[in-house]
Amino acid sequence: MAGQSDCDGERTAGRANPGKGGRAGPRRDTRGIVQAPGLLARVDFRRRLPAEPLRRWVEHYWLIDWDLAEPYVSQVVPHPCVNVVFERRGPADLAPRTGLVAGVGTGVFSTKLEGVGRVCGVQFRPGGFRPFLTPPRRLSTLTGRQLSLEEAFGTDGEATSRVLDPDREDERVAALDSFLLSLSPTPDPAAERAMALAHRVRTDRSVLRVERLAADAGLTVRTLQRLFATYVGVTPKWTILRYRVHEAMERATAHPETDWSRLAAELGYSDQAHLVRDFTAAVGVTPSAYARAVREYPRP
Repeated sequence: MAGQSDCDGERTAGRANPGKGGRAGPRRDTRGIVQAPGLLARVDFRRRLPAEPLRRWVEHYWLIDWDLAEPYVSQVVPHPCVNVVFERRGPADLAPRTGLVAGVGTGVFSTKLEGVGRVCGVQFRPGGFRPFLTPPRRLSTLTGRQLSLEEAFGTDGEATSRVLDPDREDERVAALDSFLLSLSPTPDPAAERAMALAHRVRTDRSVLRVERLAADAGLTVRTLQRLFATYVGVTPKWTILRYRVHEAMERATAHPETDWSRLAAELGYSDQAHLVRDFTAAVGVTPSAYARAVREYPRP
């Protein structure tokens, strides 16, 4: 899930070095949210930056509260990153609290929101989660899976209440900071390299082939693939394709009359058919159908 729409937000905010944590604020784009206007019209969505020591690994926190008269199905085309999610679905005095670690999702993630609820999530940078795992393991073993907090960190469930229960948002953010810092992550040069390479894929449109990325990094393709399997959880090729699809979704959301042939060329596709194929496989509908739904989507 993402925050307020800003079709250039990722390219502008994302220019900061991902290992230095020097950004003034979190990303503002809606990349990955299917039919973002529909979700953002129904829920209160915010992004917050973590404490300074965590910013080398954590992209941002994402906070959602809702109070819906009718159920709504939210869908997301996941980023190549891990999320830690604290969730309460139902009234504060009745609903159970849950906490989990969600590995990189390879398909569209759908969830039905109804009644009242709250989510406090941590989106790690691609490549930034492994230093928090106890014990460390290849991120590819988490892909498409969810772990309990105890399975991932060896912690008990008390963190869920500390994160979800405070009325003040600042207190919830502070609780997220405290939880992550308690895991005592340590710098890992290989993680830093994986984060830098994934960041380049996201922000540099000239990176279209795995061979080019490997050569520019001074690595063999096989070494690059092992690095991504260990620290990101998916292949470099999958990462390149996913960010292309996210860009196409963002363009369609902001500009439903997008020239798909021109966009395909801008994203490095040999022709429009290849963009249509990748988009349809990731999102479940063709680009033109997606853009049409954006134009016709009812606003509450």
